[in-house]
Amino acid sequence: MTELLYAQDSYIQTFDAVVSAVEEAEHAVVLTRTAFYPGGGGQPCDLGTLMVNGVPHRVLKVQKRADGQVLHHLAPESPLPPVGAAVVGQLDWERRYLLMRTHTALHILSAVIFRDYGAQVTGGNMEPGEGRLDFELETLHSDFVRRVEAALNAEVAAARPISVRILPREEAFQIPDLIRTKVNLLPPNLSHVRVVSIEGLDVQADGGTHVRNTAEVGTIRVSDYKSKGRLNKRIYISLA
Repeated sequence: MTELLYAQDSYIQTFDAVVSAVEEAEHAVVLTRTAFYPGGGGQPCDLGTLMVNGVPHRVLKVQKRADGQVLHHLAPESPLPPVGAAVVGQLDWERRYLLMRTHTALHILSAVIFRDYGAQVTGGNMEPGEGRLDFELETLHSDFVRRVEAALNAEVAAARPISVRILPREEAFQIPDLIRTKVNLLPPNLSHVRVVSIEGLDVQADGGTHVRNTAEVGTIRVSDYKSKGRLNKRIYISLA
């Protein structure tokens, strides 16, 4: 199983590793450890490079397999390094950090809607600098959206610390409202749960990458909103 460096520290930009497997059909390699996020929970995978003997190999896609191994798909022009080769991974940090800010902004949105209106998330997605969440809400109008936007930016201004813990499943599920989605998407065989906490605002099971403080998110703008059904409303956000 690949050691997931991002799970403990989202700020790792470069790392050393060794090629543990080569997947020629996928034009990909598995590493002993990685800081590349493989995608999931609506957050896209990281991009970047692997340096092998001083030569950069572009990483075009990263994905996690069911067996816990993380595949790093290389550009077609890059030869696959052999098993045992030492590599240095380098994230596209500008893109990753923007995704971290975006993901945290969506957690703030989820927390504010749950706290103020008791609505759960029914879906979501993000790209660098923008994202959307769907909520089980009956009403959505311009005054509502303005109040939500003001509440989001108040939480950014509060500069709330953000922390990550990995807890045994039984302990994690003692936390009230740990799952904010309408459907619990955690695999039933998951023995440990990664929990992301925004101090005084939010505690959620989550596998993605986040900033250390809400102040890092910057200004959040509600860029659009739509009704997707009687009890399904969509809110779009973007970052300044």
